[in-house]
Amino acid sequence: MKITLISDTHTRHHEITNDLPGGDLLIHSGDLMNSGRNIEDIKSFCKWFDSLDQYTHKVFIAGNHDRMFQEDPERAMEIVNSYKNITYLQDSWVEVGDDNEKCKIYGSPWQPWFYDWAFNLQRNGIGLAGKWEAIPEDTDIVVTHGPAYGMVDTVAGRQYDNLGCELLRERLDLIKPSIHTCGHIHTGYGHTLNEGTHYFNAAVLDERYEYEQKPKTFDWDKETNTITFV
Repeated sequence: MKITLISDTHTRHHEITNDLPGGDLLIHSGDLMNSGRNIEDIKSFCKWFDSLDQYTHKVFIAGNHDRMFQEDPERAMEIVNSYKNITYLQDSWVEVGDDNEKCKIYGSPWQPWFYDWAFNLQRNGIGLAGKWEAIPEDTDIVVTHGPAYGMVDTVAGRQYDNLGCELLRERLDLIKPSIHTCGHIHTGYGHTLNEGTHYFNAAVLDERYEYEQKPKTFDWDKETNTITFV
């Protein structure tokens, strides 16, 4: 299965179009908006996302900048649901692929409290624990906006090193999905393999919100859980 991962486009999605080679699956891990209250941001993103015909399946979640998906979900989802070739996940899952390569994807936008943006819950609190407990044990790909603690979650040159979620890390260590992809911490961009799970931070904008970090595209062998970057 050929997969491309992106995140944190912040209304600059058109800039990355030429770096999307196509494949079986495209996943966006949230922060498609800026302030999060301009409905035109959602309209523009969904029109663009739907137009990427080089991908068979296109899946996305919301992020902390995407306030309308929490504050006015009916209005946001009216736009999303007007497109039939894209899938939005919020504490939900979808299966994609044919019988030989079918995989289960679970998506959730929540994160430990980060300023006063969207989808915040108390760090290490019962509410956040409940969100991660809902991830099915047979999930192949987990999509969250924020990273798991200790995995692609560092901010270079700051007084804090790891901003990921401890409770999410505990859940992923337990269920061991093949792939976890996120964004949120732009300088965490990258990939690491830990105890059988491929961890990706796919934020395409750097801390200055410039497009400097390319989408992650790779061939994934589900049976062996090996990836080959392309």
